[in-house]
Amino acid sequence: MLTSGIIGLPMSGKTTVFNLVTGAGVQTSRYLSGRADTNAAAAAVPDQRVDFLSALYAPRKTTYAQVQFSDVPGLVKGASKGEGVGNQFLEGIRSADLLVHVVRAFEAGDVIHVDGSIDPVRDVETVDLELLLSDMALLGRRIRRIEGGKKITRENETETELIRRCLSSLENAVALQDVDLTADERATFQTFNLLTEKPVVLAVNIDEAQLKACSYPGKDRLDELAAERGLRMIEVCGRAEMEIAQLRAGDRELFMADLGIDKLGVDRLIQAAYETLGLISFFTVGADEVRAWTVGRGTDARRAAGKIHTDIERGFIRAEVTRYSDLAGLGSMVKVKEKGLARLEGKDYVVQDGDIIDFRFNV
Repeated sequence: MLTSGIIGLPMSGKTTVFNLVTGAGVQTSRYLSGRADTNAAAAAVPDQRVDFLSALYAPRKTTYAQVQFSDVPGLVKGASKGEGVGNQFLEGIRSADLLVHVVRAFEAGDVIHVDGSIDPVRDVETVDLELLLSDMALLGRRIRRIEGGKKITRENETETELIRRCLSSLENAVALQDVDLTADERATFQTFNLLTEKPVVLAVNIDEAQLKACSYPGKDRLDELAAERGLRMIEVCGRAEMEIAQLRAGDRELFMADLGIDKLGVDRLIQAAYETLGLISFFTVGADEVRAWTVGRGTDARRAAGKIHTDIERGFIRAEVTRYSDLAGLGSMVKVKEKGLARLEGKDYVVQDGDIIDFRFNV
């Protein structure tokens, strides 16, 4: 399962966001705790299509797609050099496939800010700099290891040249994700788990007043920064959404209506993480279970069958595919088939987001 690492400065609301997406109930603090542990849990991906299919088939079990999230210690200036719990922080996110950067915009006199004031853009730049410095240190160590070897091969020379080019970009504050590299060049770095090569989603933690006003300190500058870097940006009202999570369904709707929202920020955040990771869902349906299965965009039908069971992939014959929109529009699979909208596809068919698939196989 692909992992999203939740990062940010201390007291930005990282653990609150982690609790909201996973329901883990990890203890939070209003004060700097200096904790060094990493929390991890899975989050169900909200999907109205699964809701509809579950209502239609009334199965004994309904299973949503999932994304793994990890909540790492808060970052401080100098983390790349080991300041605070920097080393634990950096190791905690190296294996993540995506970084969710929680940025504080909320005002709260009882929750101190490590830099003494609310400035989201400054905080983004602080974290970005530490990630850049960490990658520079790692690449620098790699060059020294190569040059200190008894024999430098042609492959070593090619790698060193590539590393120096990347170091030059990092020194100019350009993340490796934005450097023009070939697929083979990126494969060279695959085992390094470089931090600035990972995709990022910004999660701006706002308060109720800011939610209602649709404004917060530095919003315009943060919008510009996200647009320049091509980042997904989601606003989450952490404290209010924690309260909403504890209410009954009917009361939740009233509370959300009072806040003027129809969808929780945390739900949009989970969906953004899922999509940014390049993931899509296909569905299997029936009286036993309605389930969303996760595959990467571009996955063929045979490999998708293997997500369910290796025997189905091995004995794959055909896939009967129905578009979700067709089933939702007609209201039953019988009508879909009467209209001739259920089709048979072979092993090379590329699965599309929202496909409802019945695999035919022979073991």
